[in-house]
Formats: sequence, C-alpha cells, structure tokens
Amino acid sequence: MSIAVPWIIKYRPKNLSQYVNQEEAKAFLSAWIKEWLRGGTPSKKAVLLHGPPGVGKTALAEALAGEFGLQIVEMNASDFRRKSDIEKVAMIASKARSFDGKPKIVLLDEVDGLSGKEDLGGVEAIIDVIKNTKNPIIMTANNAYANQLRTIRTMNEVVLIELKELHQKDVLEVLRRICEAEKIFCDDKALKTIHERNKGDLRSCINDLESIGRTYGKVTLDLVEKLLPYRDRELDPFETLRSIFFAKYTWQAKSAAMHSQLDFDTLLQWINENIPVQLTEPENIYQAYEALSRADVHKGRIIKSGSWDLLSYANDLSTAGVSLVAKKEKLKWIKYSFPAMIKMLAETKASREKLLSAAEKIARNVHVSRRTALAEFIPLIRVIYRLDRNKAAYIMKSLNISPDEAVVITGEQEARELLEKKLSELAALAKKREKTEKTSKPESKGYKPAGQSRETSSKHSRQRTLF
Repeated sequence: MSIAVPWIIKYRPKNLSQYVNQEEAKAFLSAWIKEWLRGGTPSKKAVLLHGPPGVGKTALAEALAGEFGLQIVEMNASDFRRKSDIEKVAMIASKARSFDGKPKIVLLDEVDGLSGKEDLGGVEAIIDVIKNTKNPIIMTANNAYANQLRTIRTMNEVVLIELKELHQKDVLEVLRRICEAEKIFCDDKALKTIHERNKGDLRSCINDLESIGRTYGKVTLDLVEKLLPYRDRELDPFETLRSIFFAKYTWQAKSAAMHSQLDFDTLLQWINENIPVQLTEPENIYQAYEALSRADVHKGRIIKSGSWDLLSYANDLSTAGVSLVAKKEKLKWIKYSFPAMIKMLAETKASREKLLSAAEKIARNVHVSRRTALAEFIPLIRVIYRLDRNKAAYIMKSLNISPDEAVVITGEQEARELLEKKLSELAALAKKREKTEKTSKPESKGYKPAGQSRETSSKHSRQRTLF
C-alpha cells in the first residue's frame, strides 16, 4: 500500500520558475549563487530570509537548489540548539563540497527559534560557521529582528532579504494549479475563502485544500464554510487557556499553545494559576498539577543539560496532559485569573529598577560586580541601618545613592527623610565653607602675607570635611 505524499511536499516548487512572486529575492539569490559557482567566495557568505509564517522561505531555498542542481543540507536550528550539534552538522557541511565539485547550499531553518541566553552557544556556533564557510548559507526566520539574532544580522557577511506576504492572486494561482493536477473541482469562491481564513499563509492554504479535496473529491464554498474554522494567528492568554481546558482532542490543546501570544514559561504560569479555578474535583486538580510539574521538570533538564529534544515532552504534558484531566469534568465558563507572580513582578518593577540602580552605583564606587553589590553590600547597608541610621545615611551619601533608592534598600520611608536631611546639612556646610574661604582672601589679587608659603595659603582650600 503506497503512502500518500502530503500536497505541501508533492507540489513544492522544483525551481525558481515554479515559485510564485518574490521576483527581487529570486533575482538576488540567482546572482549570488552564480558567484559561488564561478569558484569565488562572495563577501556576503550568508543570506537571512525573513517573513511571516507560510510565505515560502524554506521553499525558496529548495527551489534555488533545484534551479542550479545543487545539493542542499538542511538543519532546523530550533531542534539542534547546542553548539556541538550545530558544529557537528552545519560546520562540516559548510566546508565540504559535493562530489562534482559544486558548492552545497547549507540551510539553517528557523534560526529565530534559538532562545537568547540558553542557546548562546548555538548562536556563537552559527557565527563561526558563517565566518569559515566554503559554501553558501541560507538562514530562515519569521522575525529577523529578534534579540537573539542581533549579532548574526549585523555581521558583514550576512545580507537580509525580506519575503513579503503573498497577494491573493498568487495564492489562488498555486491552489488552482494543485486542483488541476489532482483533477478535482475547485470553486473559485471556496479558494478565496480558504485564503481569507488563513490570512495569506500559503502552507496552511494548501493543507486546508488537501483536507477537503482528498476527503470529498471537490472543494466547494459550502464545504469550506462548514469544515474550516477561522485561524487566529495569535490567541490571547484567556483564549489560549479556554482552548486548552475545553479541548476535545489533544492536538487542539497543543495547537492552542502553538498559536498563543504567550511563551512557554509564561503559559506554564497561567495554567498553574488557573487549574484550581477551572477544575473542581480534588483528584483532577492533583492530576493536572502532576502533569504540569512533570513539564516543569523537563524544562529544568533542558536548561541544565541543553537537551532540547525534551521540549516536545514538556509541551505535551503542559497542554495535552492538563486537557486530558479536564475532560473528566463538566466544565463551566469562568473568568481566568492573571498569574500572581507576573502581577507581583509588574507591581514591584519600579522598586527592582531602583535596587539595580543602587547596586550599579555601589559597584562603580567599590569596584565590584553588580551581582556582588546586590548579594553582599546592600544586605550589609541594611544591617548598618538597623544599628546606626546616621552612619548608614553617611555611607549611602558617599555612594551617591538617592533618597528613593535608600527607601528600597532599607524598606523604610524614614530613610528618605534621613538621607534628605543629611544631604541638606552637607549642602549648608559646603555653602558655609565656600563663604569662609571667600572672606579669608585678601583684596589684592596677587597679594600674599610675608612669610606665608603657597602651600600654607592653600592648606584650607585642600581640606574637605564631609560632616
């Protein structure tokens, strides 16, 4: 029995002429590959294709390889995040030519899937690959301006190419071509509705066309309206939770998380906060938290070991695992709660910023790191404040700590008044000293009393008294 090939693969463009639109991108990439084929190494060794999901970034790279008969080595950066993984695959591929001597295209898919600090080694490995490559490198990303890609996109060796969202006529052209090849009837209004509901995402349009066309042998407006829901590209937190708790099938719960505005860590907090709000049976609440805790354990292992293959288990447990428990109850519509942790962080943001500002001032004056200032010096100032408030005020003044920062450090409003008083006393003392120095100077500009040296006359001006 033969396995049906998904249409998204079956009708993937084999060359640039089959790839619709994006004429500027195709022209640049063609000229760029021809430079490599002439045996040289262009100054731009890598291209970063970026644009919305489903616009055809990966398909363009594969069509380019097909156009020039080049081998393509594909690697998804979201799956291979560790430095060792990237070096093992991409670094080797970037230095080895094909048997016929032609360059290979090294495709690093979804590089914006790398996540900042945790995948710093992965980003560094990609930078090394680009600098040392002997083959053209193509990277793809939904968002080229993600923070984790800053060092990559600003490299001299990298050029950014934006793929615009496809027009309706381009999407309909592809869908009609597939309908003709499959010999199925497709109503034009139905195809337009598929396009509208997928917001121009060609990949999703083809998948929807296949789901109806394979099953019914035709694609009509009636079938599209009955069978295809509107796709929300991003669900807000409340829609995400409702979709997870009320999902009839596990794939629906996982899909809700995939299309959510929330990242994985934030979604865990939302689910954690609302399990006892949505579920009522103690046993079900226990099982839901059991699934969530296992997801959190996997997340911890990912951070500790860099084993990103565990991410799929964490995602399944936190979404489908919770959803399966929720199916045991007859759920009611309830108002979900904002996570207490996020609320607390939002409320204390100003205080935390002041504490960090104070730590930076301490670090500059005492020549230590900000972390050391937070961990050792600020607790010490608190202890001194309890024992001798005047002494603590003197220390904080010496470190240029503001009254607002003093309140955050000590936890008492009185510290503000004490420090402000100390500052006003110092200002008055400085003013008095300045007045004294002026009155003690002789009228004649160059006059100096006999027997008084320059050193003696400037003695008082060099003295500085804090209190």
